[in-house]
Amino acid sequence: MTSIQIPTSSLAPQFHLPPLSQANPGLSSLLLGQERIVDAFSLLTQVNGQQLYIADFPGIERQMTMAALVNQQGALPAQYLVAAKGDDQGVKFIWQTDTPNEKQGVIAEQRLPYLYLSGHIRRADLLGRITRTDKTSQYQAGALAKCHYLFICAESLWKREPLWELLLQVLEEGQYKIGGELAPIPLNCKLVLIGPGQLYSQALAEDRLFQRHFPLLGEMAGEIDLTLHKETQYCQWLQTLAGSIDTKLSQSSLLPLLRHSARLTEHQHRLSLSSADMLRLLAQAKAYSGKAQLDAAAISHALKQMHFRHNSSEVFSAQSFDDNFINLPTQGAIIGQVNGLTVIDSVDYSYGEPARITVSVHYGDGEVADIERKSELGGNIHAKGMMILSACLYRIFGRDAPLHLNANIVFEQSYQEIDGDSASLAEYCCLMSAIAEQPIAQSFGITGALDQFGNVQAIGGVNEKIEGFFSLCQRRGLTGEQGVIIPKANMLQLNLDPNIISAVESGLFHIHAITHMDQAVELLMNMPAGVPDEDNDFHHETLYGLVQARLDKLAGHLDEEPGLFSRLLTKLKFFGG
Repeated sequence: MTSIQIPTSSLAPQFHLPPLSQANPGLSSLLLGQERIVDAFSLLTQVNGQQLYIADFPGIERQMTMAALVNQQGALPAQYLVAAKGDDQGVKFIWQTDTPNEKQGVIAEQRLPYLYLSGHIRRADLLGRITRTDKTSQYQAGALAKCHYLFICAESLWKREPLWELLLQVLEEGQYKIGGELAPIPLNCKLVLIGPGQLYSQALAEDRLFQRHFPLLGEMAGEIDLTLHKETQYCQWLQTLAGSIDTKLSQSSLLPLLRHSARLTEHQHRLSLSSADMLRLLAQAKAYSGKAQLDAAAISHALKQMHFRHNSSEVFSAQSFDDNFINLPTQGAIIGQVNGLTVIDSVDYSYGEPARITVSVHYGDGEVADIERKSELGGNIHAKGMMILSACLYRIFGRDAPLHLNANIVFEQSYQEIDGDSASLAEYCCLMSAIAEQPIAQSFGITGALDQFGNVQAIGGVNEKIEGFFSLCQRRGLTGEQGVIIPKANMLQLNLDPNIISAVESGLFHIHAITHMDQAVELLMNMPAGVPDEDNDFHHETLYGLVQARLDKLAGHLDEEPGLFSRLLTKLKFFGG
């Protein structure tokens, strides 16, 4: 059983970069990959009585998205709010597209294509107000009477319950009143709430009027798939963003931008549509370079400085390893000890950090104890991974009889909660080492999640984990023996730092992709895992053969001296003979 040593061509995404001359930027390019909201907005323009909710995410530049949606509708005719005689000979207000004559008084003009309300929204912002002087009173239009499409931040509205109810009541009645002296004003604009998808689900479940008036949902995509779209389209998207801050992109800037974008999505064939995040990066690159045209050096420097501004925790962590405050060997071989790979996550930054996992075994009743869980430092998913690890052990060695072994597994020098199942492969290998008393090569870092049949499944943060272990090895000096073991299922997520790719290409660092736990133990302990015969026995010169022999010994089947029960049987036979 062999692993895959990943070639350098698979360690980062490969792109077909078009000449920028082929890219034609424009406002419509900002709707790349947003087929859902484009369809929903188009339907909004054609169907009466149905309003739209756009479910977006924090990385979206809302104003530019709104402008792109409205721009697709073309020029919109001005609407005029005028007074007319009602059926009861009273005065009523109506909207008309014809320019009012001199005798008609214009109450409000609806000229703006769209408006966006967010933050502290007031009643007057929506409906308008009456301003009075000593002699006259005049209606000052609110957003509902100024624009054709009114976008409102759903979270801002939700926080003000009376305003939320007021808006739904306006939709229910189709009109609104400003004061007692004015006739009701007909609603003449389309409403679009924009906010998180969770809020839409909550409002849909709890508010009957919301169900009735907001049946249209458009979910914004956070990324595009390069098997469905072309790099040319994404370059148009980037150029439009750059143009919005009076900046141009050079040809060389495309590769670092696309690689950064792919890093955000954690996939080699996908690119991020987080327009606000990308705009901030372009603005920072422009500020650092002092130039209106950005090249690869400007983008790379901005990314390097962004990393520098957020990595203080990573620097302090590295210092602890370098000062040997944290014990984690990267050379030699040790029994019952393995280097797991973890990710430290914060709101704004993530980085990889190796973790020393150790296992001790002794005679017992078959329990594999998770010290992290017992000390209340292990999360539920980590506990699930430990249970799966135990299931793997019993599937191989405990089919016909209980195991007479107890094991304790722990993350050494870990003082915060650990969660996730990505350490289950490392813990399994460490357990096999402890039982078989075979040393594990400390030059490897390993990550992977197991299923009950020993298959290695994908994990999160694969790039950060590899980079964290590589950084430690590089600071200590690369020997050509160091490397990491990762699930093969994560290969499409690889987007590694050029320094790592260079080290792999030079043979100073190795990245192995595996599909089964037996491949991992073979790499770590440099011996075959073993294949069971028809009696479920393993050859004694394999790792599982050594594990099986140790388990039999703990069960008393291979005692060199007969135990008490054996001696009693012998005596009974002697006297009975």
